[in-house]
Amino acid sequence: MTDYGHDLLFGSFVTPSAAGARQAVELAVTSERAGLDLVTFQDHPYQPAFLDTYTLLSYVAARTERVRLSANVTSLPLRPPAVLARAAASLDILSGGRFELGIGAGAFWDGIEAMGGRRLTAGQGVEALREAISVVRELWDTDTRGGVHHRGTYYTVDGAKRGPRPAHDIDVWVGSYKPKMLALTGEVADGWLPSMGYLPRGVDSLPEMNARIDEAAASAGRSPSDVRRLMNFMHAEFSPAARGLLDGPADAWAEQIAGLVLEHGLSAFVIGGDNPGVIERFGAEVAPMARELVAKERGK
Repeated sequence: MTDYGHDLLFGSFVTPSAAGARQAVELAVTSERAGLDLVTFQDHPYQPAFLDTYTLLSYVAARTERVRLSANVTSLPLRPPAVLARAAASLDILSGGRFELGIGAGAFWDGIEAMGGRRLTAGQGVEALREAISVVRELWDTDTRGGVHHRGTYYTVDGAKRGPRPAHDIDVWVGSYKPKMLALTGEVADGWLPSMGYLPRGVDSLPEMNARIDEAAASAGRSPSDVRRLMNFMHAEFSPAARGLLDGPADAWAEQIAGLVLEHGLSAFVIGGDNPGVIERFGAEVAPMARELVAKERGK
């Protein structure tokens, strides 16, 4: 059993549809009103049916007051790290310290290349992401004197001025699945943000994937608990009888979530589906029950 002891977060994964722009914003507002902690949007700049995620996040930041915000996850190959650092810090300042940086090495390379991005192999993507995270954090670090200098294989920054300083210490959450990316997550990330549907064996994949992150964290001189474990659930549905993971009555959801916290170390649960009724019940019914179950077990 693995419980990293993090506080629980509950969030939504909203489709940034251009045709349904008003609905996307209202789902974010609904998420906050329902008591959720986090609103996220996928980031696919090559998808013409989608709004630009960072523009949408800025708009949603102005329409909300409490909920945390993130791309889920940022497409690094089309968002240069020096510019991304400024965008993230700006969003954090404007939102009053509510932005977190979900980021990935890139996928859908045909679309990325069509938009002018560089096609990378899986191994190159890992190292490019490592460089990018370093550059972003350097630009956020306004306590260090002098400009940022980075001459890497994939990114070069030559004397870029630091700042603006974010309103809070922004978490970097990495979307990762394969061994090298999981190792990178353990070495440098503040959180792991995959999707359950992409895990090779679903929940059964978690022990091995957590172990890779934990081993890498320890090798880097970190504690495994330095890395929050988040999870996206693209299928989430309420039904009278329990039919599967997050598919059943609210109390079954809560029990499943408590099990994932206590046995597999997950601490943030993000649901997709764009259904306002599901979002409302997730925040109003499931989240309080799950928190109570986890608190009871942790208190034993």
